[in-house]
Amino acid sequence: METLEGAAYEPDDPLAALAAVARRRRELEVEEYHHMLRARAAGVSLRGIAAALGVSKQAVHKKFARRASG
Repeated sequence: METLEGAAYEPDDPLAALAAVARRRRELEVEEYHHMLRARAAGVSLRGIAAALGVSKQAVHKKFARRASG
């Protein structure tokens, strides 16, 4: 099996598989935040970002506020 980066891991090792999933999740969180910042800088509303992500405006606000303050 391959990760998003193309690095192979042993599919029979569930801990290695979980570690690969966690790594991809962190990478996707960083990428999502980067694109959210770009969208906000371009004047996109939180409602527009929420629609693109398929979540509520409140979920985007909570996630964005948490990352922006941290």
